[in-house]
Amino acid sequence: MIKSTIKGVGFYVPDNVVTNDDLAKLMTTNDEWITERTGIKERRHRKNRNDAQETTAYLGFKASEKAIQNAGLTSKDIDFIVFATLSPDYYFPGSGVLLQDMLGCDTIGALDVRNQCSGFVYSMSVANAFIKSGTYKNILVVGAEVHSFGLDFSDEGRGVSVIFGDGAGAVVLSASEDENSGDILAVNMHSEGKYADELCTQFPGSKFGWSDRMRKEPENVTNKEVYPIMNGNFVFKHAVTRFPETMMEALNKAGKTVEDLDMFIPHQANLRIAQFVQDKFGLPNEKVFNNIQKYGNTTAASIPIALSEAIEQGKIKRGDLVLLSAFGSGFTWGSVLFEY
Repeated sequence: MIKSTIKGVGFYVPDNVVTNDDLAKLMTTNDEWITERTGIKERRHRKNRNDAQETTAYLGFKASEKAIQNAGLTSKDIDFIVFATLSPDYYFPGSGVLLQDMLGCDTIGALDVRNQCSGFVYSMSVANAFIKSGTYKNILVVGAEVHSFGLDFSDEGRGVSVIFGDGAGAVVLSASEDENSGDILAVNMHSEGKYADELCTQFPGSKFGWSDRMRKEPENVTNKEVYPIMNGNFVFKHAVTRFPETMMEALNKAGKTVEDLDMFIPHQANLRIAQFVQDKFGLPNEKVFNNIQKYGNTTAASIPIALSEAIEQGKIKRGDLVLLSAFGSGFTWGSVLFEY
């Protein structure tokens, strides 16, 4: 039987640290307000918000180099790429093909996933299906974001802009028939599109208009359309409902219990959401990994960054049972349960 084994992990974040006090110089806010509501103390932003070099694909490339090396492979061993992001280098094409070129891979396929905060969970689910069908042997799964170029750093946008950071994480998922290797035991994916407007960026697109509108009538293009908008309380309410549902669905499908878990890694959306879920399941601190305090919400990158850091710190070891769960824009949510 073919197993889907996590063979290598890696992450990359820009060097530029942006603290809550730094943001307080740009908008009316302070460290206490941000920390109390989100748990975030700092995040990473690329040095120059208009930098054409440190792009989403580039961050993904740096994380991928580490993951491939960690797996003991070369880029030539990778036979497919799944790239999750909401902040691609171009409107089209997607960042996956740009990463393929940067890595110097052969003419392999590259699939882009646009599921925002749930993007990495969706991507792992897709890669797992490809591996277990025998279609590919070594799939590079990447979550990468550059949020800082597209946030409103004014008082009007502060409720959203204090949350997000830049970064990338990557996993090499490989086929294995070794009975002692790890495996993905259960996945699930869900969506509820009727709530799309509660967390979104509206412009540009076929609904609110294309870039010619920005050129011809810039005075009629509002900040609400151009920058991310979020109904924070509404999102929180749904997240704390859907997280437990998707977690239990994965555990039940695999015949496991919460007590069997060695590590739970939630999408790093808000520390308060993670703590609510932790308390609901009675999970001890050593079985939950959070790093939103350092990196903010990096959307599709948050879970692979946290997974890579937890493994790097020795908090996840071979044979451990690990659960990844996410909820976000769309609304979309899901989980991946695996033995590492």
